[in-house]
Amino acid sequence: MKQNLSLSPEAFLPVHTGVEAAALPEGPALRVVKKDKLLRFDENTYARARGVKFRDGFLELKMKSRLLPDAPDFARGFIGVVFRANEENSEFESFYLRPTNGRSCPDPVRRAHGCQYFSYPGYTFEYFREFGIPGYEAPADIELDEWFTLKAVIQGSRAEFYLNGSAQPLLVVPALKHGAGAPGGVGIFVDIGTEAFVSDFTVTALD
Repeated sequence: MKQNLSLSPEAFLPVHTGVEAAALPEGPALRVVKKDKLLRFDENTYARARGVKFRDGFLELKMKSRLLPDAPDFARGFIGVVFRANEENSEFESFYLRPTNGRSCPDPVRRAHGCQYFSYPGYTFEYFREFGIPGYEAPADIELDEWFTLKAVIQGSRAEFYLNGSAQPLLVVPALKHGAGAPGGVGIFVDIGTEAFVSDFTVTALD
């Protein structure tokens, strides 16, 4: 079943975030920013779509991000998607992008970290890097304040993430940390120093 989600603020539960309507030159969008855990990475900071249950299928979003005026130097414009979130918002899977690490970034090491899979709680980017676990990050051809489309294809314990309609996945996660999981909520992830904008969010459930 395919569902085009309403992007009114009332259609989302703010989880340690602020959610509001935004009137952009390109058209209306939903704006999401962190309100709590402001300097902690890979936390449960997202806007959760009310009344949506999802396990397997497709998540498609049109989105972009900007840095807030008071963003710290290590802010990267973090923006992404949450899926299979439990009712307590204490467990979920997530994928996000770092637009400042995109095509214009002069640092090749940072460019290699253009996107990130993480699993809450515990399996953060710091965890993967500390233990030298590869395969959960990849380069991404994006920029700040630039619209892009993100498609997440979720099936059992496997996830594939596609950018701007590419036939090749940006990142493949063959074994999600919560396994095949149970149906759960979906949402818009945002992290440090970022304002996230979403102008389209479609959920196609296959189970």
